[in-house]
Amino acid sequence: MKRIWTMGISAAALGTALGAAQSAGAQTFSLKPIIDVRLRYEGVDQAGLPRDANAVTMRVRSGVEASTGDFAVLVEAEGVLALSERYNSGLNGNSAYPIVPDPQNVELNRIQLQYRGLPKTLITVGRQRINLDDQRFVGAVGWRQNEQTFDAARVEWTGVRRVKADVSYVWSQRTIWGVDGFGARQQAVRGDTILANVAYKMKPGTITGFAYIVDQDEAAVTYLGLPFSLSSQTYGARAAFGVPLAKGVKLNLLGSYARQSDHHRSRVDYGADYWLGEVGIAAKGWTLTGGYEVLGADGAARNSVRGTPLVASFQTPLATLHKFNGWADKFLVTPPNGLRDAYASIGYVVPKIGTRGPLGLLASYHRYDSDRLSIDYGSEWNVQATMKLNKRMSALVKYADYHAKAYATDTRKFWAEIDYVL
Repeated sequence: MKRIWTMGISAAALGTALGAAQSAGAQTFSLKPIIDVRLRYEGVDQAGLPRDANAVTMRVRSGVEASTGDFAVLVEAEGVLALSERYNSGLNGNSAYPIVPDPQNVELNRIQLQYRGLPKTLITVGRQRINLDDQRFVGAVGWRQNEQTFDAARVEWTGVRRVKADVSYVWSQRTIWGVDGFGARQQAVRGDTILANVAYKMKPGTITGFAYIVDQDEAAVTYLGLPFSLSSQTYGARAAFGVPLAKGVKLNLLGSYARQSDHHRSRVDYGADYWLGEVGIAAKGWTLTGGYEVLGADGAARNSVRGTPLVASFQTPLATLHKFNGWADKFLVTPPNGLRDAYASIGYVVPKIGTRGPLGLLASYHRYDSDRLSIDYGSEWNVQATMKLNKRMSALVKYADYHAKAYATDTRKFWAEIDYVL
């Protein structure tokens, strides 16, 4: 506990020092403190394990962003404290409990330098947060207590009207496992990764083309007893549109396609496709959405070292995976035979309840099958309620219920949390 709050004191001390510099005559100087606190309970009942997880964790982020002229510097520490460690964090050895991947941790979460001196260009260098599009391929995994960040050099350019080019070179992926990560759950995965994303914005929506060339030095998965990295090259496109149908009624359309194949240290020769189609209607606070997502599999893949036949599937190792394919997190790694996810959701937003609000309500259903061999994996229900309590505080309750057929085991999860953001 002392270590976590020390980070906050250190950030405050840095802020005091920078404030002194400003009063001493620094030009066009601004200082923005960062405080982000989350208290969460996560309970997990998973078939096949003798105990239920009851994790109570508190996450604190504190830091400061100082800017002057064309430059800005951001420093942010992050700490996670387990108030109740009756869970398997993935690192603590409590294997009788289900995994709740929020290990105790104290780390430097972000340290970055930004430069805005070039026309319509933002350059960011250092440990930073990168979220691209809806985070299906690249994201910060903000749901977990330990955030995923990237040691990278990033350039965002808007020099052509309606066009944004976003290119990053990443030399280290700082994972959710924190400073004590090891083995397949490492603190950091190094490599030479290129993330390129070009978007064209029109009045009804945005069309995006992307190329994500992921190079990972460390092995993350195993086939036939051999370690393999998740290095890959993925090229694709995405289109998202909102079409007004009547006053207060909008049709939302989303489609995406990508092709993925092996790259560099993969040691698996494969090719697999990704497809997504989604349709939604929004009217008077209600949203109704249906979609179908496919992460394909290649039954003709081969071990590039031994030449052994394999089955390999489309993977998204840099994504904010909790957002997709159900909140029970059964498909964080795509099964070898791929995944087909047919889903539907209904949501409603109440603008105000007394002095509080908005209140957001959401329920969704997923039906999971394999891409190859027509395997019925199972199904899942998700429900969630979120409320803004005041300008800085919000609350959330959330539930996931996965019914297994031919993949994983029956799992129920419940969350309750309070967030405070300065």
